[in-house]
Amino acid sequence: MATRLPPVDVVLVGFGWTAAIVAQELTDAGAQVLALERGEFRDTVPDFATNIIQDELRYAVRKQIFESPERETLTFRDSADQTALPMRHLGSFLPAAGVGGAGVHWNGQCWRFLPSDFEIRSQVEQRYGKGFIPAGMNLQDWGVTYDELEPHYDRFEYLCGVSGKAGNLGGAKQAGGNPFEGARRREYPLPPLKRSASTVLFDKAARAAGFDPFPCPAANASQPYRNPLGVQMGQCTYCGYCEWFGCGNYSKASPQTTILPVLLKKDNFRFRPRSNVIRVNTDGRGKLATGVTYVDVDGNEFEQPAGLVVLCAFAQHNVHLLLLSKIGTPYDPRTGVGVVGRNYAYQITSSVDIFQKEILNPFMGAGALGQAVDNFNGENFDHGPLGFIGGGYIALWNTGGRPILQHYLPEDAPKWGAGWKKAMHENYLTSASIATHGSVMSYRNNYLDLDPTWRDDYGSPLLRLTFDYQPNEHAMSDYLTDQAAKIAQAIPAATHHVKKREGRYSIVPYQTTHNTGGAVMGNDPATSVVNRYLQSWDVPNLFVMGSSVFPQNPGYNPTGTIGALTFWAADAMKRYLKNPGPLVTT
Repeated sequence: MATRLPPVDVVLVGFGWTAAIVAQELTDAGAQVLALERGEFRDTVPDFATNIIQDELRYAVRKQIFESPERETLTFRDSADQTALPMRHLGSFLPAAGVGGAGVHWNGQCWRFLPSDFEIRSQVEQRYGKGFIPAGMNLQDWGVTYDELEPHYDRFEYLCGVSGKAGNLGGAKQAGGNPFEGARRREYPLPPLKRSASTVLFDKAARAAGFDPFPCPAANASQPYRNPLGVQMGQCTYCGYCEWFGCGNYSKASPQTTILPVLLKKDNFRFRPRSNVIRVNTDGRGKLATGVTYVDVDGNEFEQPAGLVVLCAFAQHNVHLLLLSKIGTPYDPRTGVGVVGRNYAYQITSSVDIFQKEILNPFMGAGALGQAVDNFNGENFDHGPLGFIGGGYIALWNTGGRPILQHYLPEDAPKWGAGWKKAMHENYLTSASIATHGSVMSYRNNYLDLDPTWRDDYGSPLLRLTFDYQPNEHAMSDYLTDQAAKIAQAIPAATHHVKKREGRYSIVPYQTTHNTGGAVMGNDPATSVVNRYLQSWDVPNLFVMGSSVFPQNPGYNPTGTIGALTFWAADAMKRYLKNPGPLVTT
């Protein structure tokens, strides 16, 4: 029997980026807000101190700050004719556990999606015709435009102290920035990070290949910075321990370094770590959320009543909770009917490793220190003769030169022993890798549902992931990789090794933690779980945050857009609290 607790105005499920933003905004509006986090409390001091956090074996290899699959996992299969089995070890993606969520271990790549990304179906049909969309591709517009989100992108960038160079100010192109980006109202809050030898090398080669390189936007502070909340951030020291690590220097934007110093002091905000939400509770009609049920670390069950419920967990966990709570119609791939679990997508990547003679000092890096080209992203190029939809960026990242996982060796190098050591000695300081980061469209047969066989510790079905790359994505990624190879070929006296993405998707090797979809946004309740304000069509006092609302996955990393959507939705929640009810009528 669950213990019933005193009600609150708002309960947040999870306590990462989205929850921190929503909590800050709604407590400022006067609401009593409670965040429930399944993981531990953690903060810059003492958890991310530089004499602790810079431990590659502990954090990057043994994955100390990530979800433990023995406690929380899902099942996976490539297609519906296979039997799904549990993911026993973290691999392809790395869900976080603990206060700050993935905002602790992300590398700081803070992109804005392209204007065309939000209206992709309309753009494709207008430019190439309806017949250009492959059968089975669930291509759809988002229900919100870039222009509507631009002020909220700006808010997130200034909250984080993003370092970068604008390429489009109010419609006027700016030298040195990304010429393809949507118009922004003002410059980035900080100038770009210092250039590394490898990014200079890439810049010269990309220009020689006829492309338009620019410094990547980085939520790593290039200078000391005080954000609009009055929180002070420190200048990046280029230690090379950003991605998969917490930042001990207050340089990488995270909830801990941007919001929590203000939020945790408020009387109308509370949080409970080690509290795993297992269900969203609804009234007898299933039309109103009454709160959530959670289990603490000792196995005690509690009912937390709330007037407003906001799902702020990792993408798959949000979808899992909706399915377990019987909110929304589960998606059926056989009929195409239903919405919860529909339009799961991922990211597709490849690389071209470079071997040349210039000393690059790879260990002097930062999480989002990179130089990129956007010539082949979104609708920035003509897809018609190429026959595929989507695109991505090409970049050289200098995130660090950590000795266990961050090194590049020629294809014919020995795999172990003295020969391997010799190859490492000869190539460590002079090798680098050009990465491609491509979009993945949503398809009828890529989806999330409840597994009929496997159950968790609470007796609930595990989430089941059915996903595989489709011919469209392979064709796009191959094209993108060919363009990356042209940059490698433009580096004087260099050799290179092309690593294309081939075969079926595998959940075993790490790729990205950019999982999207399953609770997508839109203007049609028949094809979306939430409306344009991220409010549930079925339960109006329930909102869903994060990348689970993306209808498909564009070519960029998702965090910048997640932040913008969260500010956009938080403004809508304030309107809801003043006048409860659906914000969009059909």
